[in-house]
Amino acid sequence: MTERTMRERMLAGESYVADDPRIALESERAMALSHRINTADPTDLDTLRELFTELLGEFGEGARIRPPFWCDYGYQTTFGPRSFANFGLTVLDVARVTIGADVQIGPHVQLLTATHPLEPGPRRDKWESAEPITIGDNVWLGGGVIVCPGVTIGDDTVVGAGSVVTKDLPAGVVAVGSPARVVGEL
Repeated sequence: MTERTMRERMLAGESYVADDPRIALESERAMALSHRINTADPTDLDTLRELFTELLGEFGEGARIRPPFWCDYGYQTTFGPRSFANFGLTVLDVARVTIGADVQIGPHVQLLTATHPLEPGPRRDKWESAEPITIGDNVWLGGGVIVCPGVTIGDDTVVGAGSVVTKDLPAGVVAVGSPARVVGEL
């Protein structure tokens, strides 16, 4: 049996070292495409669609992301049909990030899958891991929302501006705060 590469470990959701040469090349690809997106004419929607389609694992029909945009790898992120993200979306997609259909994302939202060990030794040695994020259909994330590793947000849920989502949210609720808590049903 052969030893798994760091990339294979990363994709399997296991601990890995991010400065592995293969992973670094994939990160550089994402940085180069993100740079092209962030310096493109923001009114040239066809060029932006081509670039996002090349960068992301899936970019749904009628979807739109306003630059600037940043991600770790791109291919780990799916962005559903008719979904919209305002300026400054950051997606640390070490693990899968699934954004459903008809999602509205406010400015400067962060979707963060990466985690790091609490123990000083492994952290110093650059070990990390990740947990996937899933955003259901017709979700609205207000400006500045942070979604933490491993979180699922159910369909039709609204998360208020500036909230930090540390745990799963069910479908059809309004959640606010840090950490986000459910304050109402829709």
